[in-house]
Amino acid sequence: MTSLILAAGVTLAAASSPTTTPSTLGDTLSLDEVTVTAIKQSSDLRNQATTLTVIKRQEAERNQVTSVKAAADLVPNLFIPDYGSRMTSTVYVRGIGTRIDQPAVGLTIDNVPVMTKENYDFDLMDISRLEMMRGPQSTLYGRNTLGGLMNVYTLSPLSYQGTRAVIEGANHGTWRVGASHYRLLKEGLGLSLSAQYNSTKGEFTNRNNGRRCDWEHMFSARAKLEWRSQDGWYLSNVASVAVSRQGGYPYQWVETGEIAYNDTCFYRRTSVMDGLTLRKDFDRLSLSSITSYQYIDDNMTLDQDFTPRDYFTLTQARREHAVTQDLIARGHHKAEGYNWLAGASGFFRRYKMSAPVNFHDYGIDQLIEKNFNDAMPNYRVTWDTRSFLLGSDFTSPNWGAALYHESSYSWGQWTVTAGLRLDYEHARLNYHSETHTGYNILYSSTGETFAHGAIDIDDRATLDKDFLELLPSLSVSWHPWAGKNHTVYLAASRGSKAGGFNTQMFSDVLQQRLMKMMGIGIQYDIDKMVGYKPEKAWNYELGGHFECWDARVQSDLGLFFMDCRDRQLTVFPPGTTTGRMMTNAGKTHSWGAEFAMAVAPTELTRFNFSYGFTHATFKDFNDGKVDHSGHRVPYAPMHTLFAEGSHSLKVNGDRDKLLTLAANVRAVGDIYWDEANTMKQPLYALLGASLTWKQAHYSLQLWGHNLTGTKYNTFYFVSIQHHFLQRGHGRQVGATLRLTL
Repeated sequence: MTSLILAAGVTLAAASSPTTTPSTLGDTLSLDEVTVTAIKQSSDLRNQATTLTVIKRQEAERNQVTSVKAAADLVPNLFIPDYGSRMTSTVYVRGIGTRIDQPAVGLTIDNVPVMTKENYDFDLMDISRLEMMRGPQSTLYGRNTLGGLMNVYTLSPLSYQGTRAVIEGANHGTWRVGASHYRLLKEGLGLSLSAQYNSTKGEFTNRNNGRRCDWEHMFSARAKLEWRSQDGWYLSNVASVAVSRQGGYPYQWVETGEIAYNDTCFYRRTSVMDGLTLRKDFDRLSLSSITSYQYIDDNMTLDQDFTPRDYFTLTQARREHAVTQDLIARGHHKAEGYNWLAGASGFFRRYKMSAPVNFHDYGIDQLIEKNFNDAMPNYRVTWDTRSFLLGSDFTSPNWGAALYHESSYSWGQWTVTAGLRLDYEHARLNYHSETHTGYNILYSSTGETFAHGAIDIDDRATLDKDFLELLPSLSVSWHPWAGKNHTVYLAASRGSKAGGFNTQMFSDVLQQRLMKMMGIGIQYDIDKMVGYKPEKAWNYELGGHFECWDARVQSDLGLFFMDCRDRQLTVFPPGTTTGRMMTNAGKTHSWGAEFAMAVAPTELTRFNFSYGFTHATFKDFNDGKVDHSGHRVPYAPMHTLFAEGSHSLKVNGDRDKLLTLAANVRAVGDIYWDEANTMKQPLYALLGASLTWKQAHYSLQLWGHNLTGTKYNTFYFVSIQHHFLQRGHGRQVGATLRLTL
């Protein structure tokens, strides 16, 4: 697939040696890799006025990092809990994040933005570099980068030619096989092809049927074409397809201590992405274009009560098409004086979704008939059938456009940078809700029929929302001691997370209207219950990047304060309901610190340490029942920690034959699960280790995660007044064989 070229001109992104960072210092690259400078970012990330973590290829392989979720443990104050399915790609950073709808952290793959959060959880072959910038990146990257930005770069066929393969096996019937091939078609033109297959039998058993519920099969493939001309043109086109089929949702009912539900749960996803990057250098500036097409076809089907009883099931089937376009003009970088960048971007996305809820016998009895009978004891209601459908269908065309600019001026040891973005977005939801059913009202004393009620609801309407945001940023950087890679900075920036519609609430709206027609329950205001506003925050940050001992010691330190308004929070609406909704929960404050250090005393020995602290509280949030002001923000961990040490031994003095021993510890907590702060996951630590034998063309790694078998929870929620949690993964051991030909 080839993207449409919507702008003229492109160029070779400036190539440089990989930037050394605290998390990756000391990694010896066995491939002659070239890091392509990001189009919007500085070529030297350590001179940027932001906290960041960079994970290079060897560190990723050492820690089995094949996805952004697996990389989160290595990044201070970043938390991506592993629960539910690949659809639930929830990202929390510095106390910012939500469980549904729009993401709080942006994601790009080879400079192409990923539009849909449901596509965040993926596995990639040959990751050469991951970058995590924390704090709002909205001035340059726009919507949904309120908490930060994750950049993933894959290996380039212009910097490496050959064949690579991986075979990995672990307990719980887990397998991964993949292969990739890189070659030059002619001078300056390279092509790479890769494919991999993942499979697991699962770890958690549904006691209701005795089967593993978190099984998965996933296949993905990518093709990357890169061209670099002698006169300064650069082109990169990356096309990918991924197919995932999984069970998922191993939610344990707290009342019984077991995973036991009677209806099917699964998640199926097929996604296609194509991204075209073009760039051209002129004498004084460069022009760039980033174009993408993205498609997702997914289906989430749930036993939504997660119990052995016949309450109800939910299906959410969606097909979405999205197109993005970004045009960037940038002056050539000058060490002294004025530098600038300007751009215009736009997107269009349209999805169609069907989200029916099927009520079954026990759900009708407990959620409808019982409510009526308790409210009117002289009468008794019985439903015509022991199951009925609440149907909801949606079409949502959304689009947005933005203009942005960033200027910086450097003199001596100082750099001042200011940016501004004007962002407009239009969201529309066309909905169709219907149910057709009926019931009998009987005299309680005699059992005779008093009346019959027919329910025929068929609602169609359109909701529209417009959002206009002004997103400024300002930073001052000081670079002391000429010739040393030190940066001290003070920065302020404003970020925004898009607003939208609660499509999962329509079954509840329909249910409450049905009950209201029977004379009980409450009537929801659709506009109030379904729509929510953008979340906005100012971030203030003081930090620095430092190095000493000939760059053998590198460290980063950041202090931050985030003032968040119209905080988006996932809550359950009033009444005995089946769904969840996004609401704007007043104001929150987050403050904390991030520290990272890497020490490489010798070429073959390295130590990495990172720690993040976040104190996130509600400053103004009353849910209508309780004032939660002063309470901790749920799902946002207070502490994150990663520490790793590794040492390599040369066999017979040959650096092409290395035996490497590595050990690490990862810690997260405390995590509060509810706004009232009555439930929490205390701080927990997971121990990992690996032993790697590496020669010129292959390596064999034996590894283990959570070797002590620590028990912890990754998720907790309440549905129809039942409490559920998901256990974290237990001990996992495996082996990985990598071939390089």
